[in-house]
Amino acid sequence: MACAPGGYRGAGVRTLVVSDLHLGGRLRHGVLGRPEPLARLLEALDDRVERLVLLGDIVELFQGRPERAIAVAEPVLRAIGDRLGPCRQAIIVPGNHDAPLVRAWARAQGDRLAPDSEVPPAATPTLARLTSWLAPSQVRVHYPGVWLSERVWATHGHYLDRHLLPESAFGIARGMLGRLPRQGAAPIDYEIAGGPSVTQVESLLTKWLPRPLAGLVEDAAELVRAATMPRVPRILLHHRIAPFTAMLLGVQMRRASLPAMARVVRGLGVDADCVVFGHVHRLGPLPGDRPAQWHGPGGRPRMVNTGSWVYEPRLLSRATPPHPYWPGGAVILEPGREPRAVGLLDELGVNQLR
Repeated sequence: MACAPGGYRGAGVRTLVVSDLHLGGRLRHGVLGRPEPLARLLEALDDRVERLVLLGDIVELFQGRPERAIAVAEPVLRAIGDRLGPCRQAIIVPGNHDAPLVRAWARAQGDRLAPDSEVPPAATPTLARLTSWLAPSQVRVHYPGVWLSERVWATHGHYLDRHLLPESAFGIARGMLGRLPRQGAAPIDYEIAGGPSVTQVESLLTKWLPRPLAGLVEDAAELVRAATMPRVPRILLHHRIAPFTAMLLGVQMRRASLPAMARVVRGLGVDADCVVFGHVHRLGPLPGDRPAQWHGPGGRPRMVNTGSWVYEPRLLSRATPPHPYWPGGAVILEPGREPRAVGLLDELGVNQLR
């Protein structure tokens, strides 16, 4: 079959962006390994989609069980590759939970690492395996982001973590937070920035703690991410951990993820009208959200979040879709329209997801 050539910045390419699949996580909160969610994603690819972007945290490589995670991911990625076929694109943009796919390569680039660097598909052995499973589609890998058109930039979003804590607050010394990237930063500055992050602490504890305690740690980390996003009704947070939730809300620094993402974009010098990101698992903007909160200073860039494909019990107890944390979030880019957030699994119930 002859396929029309096309660059990855094609403005006329209908694109589906999904992120935060977390395939193979120890606590099995990822839903894409179940038949119904996978079938819905494959159906969405049949809807005139010419390009699929897997925007980070595709496979869970941060919990000390990489071979098991990869085994879970393989049939899912093979099904996606088969459905895309040889004439459509799959773009991988790793995040923080699958950073081992590109970390060594990215750090070796140093100052040459650009906001949209193209990564060799065989940059690491694990990346080579994942890209091979997406065959026969046309696979590209970019990191830490990728231009989806001349004015739309997509990135997983984990760089924003470096801007969630102030440099000096609550008695924390500046030196403990490491070197924070400033205006005019390069991606390598985020790669080598010191200090702790929510992901590092979460991954370490989830890896070694017994499963019940590991579940509480993962729930706590998810609440931290949730609390940094706009308009999170308290009813979304499970009443049994309300005291702990209150503490987390106290340290989340005034719902900072969107301003932090804007600081990353400005610091890297990314001149985009719209930025698509994942990481915080909060699909949006959705009806009822305040549009101004989803824009950077001066109204640019507009920001859109992909949500996740993870069922989080502490956020979804007694909830029904549509819901900003319901699994199955995605962003659709179409010619002549602004990127928009959609829920692909809103018709599925809890029994089909857990």
